[in-house]
Amino acid sequence: MYAVVVTGGKQYRVCPGDKIRVEKLNVEAGESVCLDKVLVLGGEGETMVGAPYVEGAAVNAEVVANGKADKVIIFKYKAKKDYRKKQGHRQPYTELKINGISVNGEVKAKVEEAPKAEAAEAPVDLKSMKKAELAEFAAAKGIEVDSKLKKEEMIAAIEAALNK
Repeated sequence: MYAVVVTGGKQYRVCPGDKIRVEKLNVEAGESVCLDKVLVLGGEGETMVGAPYVEGAAVNAEVVANGKADKVIIFKYKAKKDYRKKQGHRQPYTELKINGISVNGEVKAKVEEAPKAEAAEAPVDLKSMKKAELAEFAAAKGIEVDSKLKKEEMIAAIEAALNK
């Protein structure tokens, strides 16, 4: 299911789970926001178009962060007149994570959080590490490795200890 919402004078097409950057809202990070200016609701074979807004529809979102966008340089000059003016601007924004879409108080679409699997460690590329990094890695894993060994020998010793 998707919705088209209006905030900050702009329209955004959102689905549950999306992250969007909107014009700055006066809300702190971690708080919840309800966007009730919904123009269109769609998905699941039905589409509701508002006149101008869909009655009773809302999009629930959580504020992820407030920040400023990258700097935009404005440079003005007039030829042969020794006039140059350089300005910079950083537009403030609020980043939202869409949690769900509701119609008449009934939640139609919601973010389904996948069950968290046990964190499997990603394979580590030992060959790209320097000798000091290998020694740190071995110490962090509780593997005793002689620091006087050559790099290839250290890698072999660490791999042998990890594969046990």
